[in-house]
Amino acid sequence: MEYVRLNNGLSMPCLGTGTNTYGKENDEYNGELNGDFSALESAIEMGYRLIDTAISYRNEAGVGKTVKESGIEREAFYLTTKIPPQDEYVKDKETVRKTLDQSLLNLQTDYIDLYLIHKPIEDEDKLKLTWEVLEEFVAKGKIRTIGVSNFSNEDLEKLGEFATIKPAVNQIKSNPTEWNNEWIKFMLDRDIRPQAWGPMKTTDKHRETLSEIGKGYGKTWAQVLLRYQTQRGIVVIPKSHDPENQKANLESLDFLLSDEDMKRITQL
Repeated sequence: MEYVRLNNGLSMPCLGTGTNTYGKENDEYNGELNGDFSALESAIEMGYRLIDTAISYRNEAGVGKTVKESGIEREAFYLTTKIPPQDEYVKDKETVRKTLDQSLLNLQTDYIDLYLIHKPIEDEDKLKLTWEVLEEFVAKGKIRTIGVSNFSNEDLEKLGEFATIKPAVNQIKSNPTEWNNEWIKFMLDRDIRPQAWGPMKTTDKHRETLSEIGKGYGKTWAQVLLRYQTQRGIVVIPKSHDPENQKANLESLDFLLSDEDMKRITQL
């Protein structure tokens, strides 16, 4: 596994697994919870250690149980979860504290590696108090790294006006249908690590070009796409329920794309 260094001096794996359809009927985001975390069990067996969940996925507890029952030491994992922006979770500091403590209980852990604000909190007072509690939990050792998700450049600047701890990560959409390169450059210039959700979204034309590039490396279009992102410093969290695809995603890290091919992919 390759790692990236964050602005707080800690490291995180450059590739992990999303979990937003794990433990649900028909493997659907809005499906009823059914307790079937075999896909996560498979990912862990394959060697995935960065596990990304969120309160809004409704499956924190199932993710925590699966990680705990894997028999692998806690320190080997990098657990990420996210707090939603609704008042139910962030209306005041005590509410935020209860929300974070519940995540710790759900994940059956004494600390969470990365805690993100899932979406921008429009009310600046609530954004500030939420961030202050996140910083409080870092000071207590209950959270190691804090960051955000889906925050625009303007949102990041607003946060920077009062944050004592700078966000280490901003999880955003990035794939060939929407690279968001200017957004990514803004973050990299400020030492905020971009993390791509939905990294596999493509068109037939994209896949055709990526497959063509992949022939020169003995790799699939998906492996080329993931390698493009990790090679330029973006953490990716592809998700699959298929063990073969999970394995293939990890194998995207065992080769390097040429500068020429990197440029070609950027132009997709």
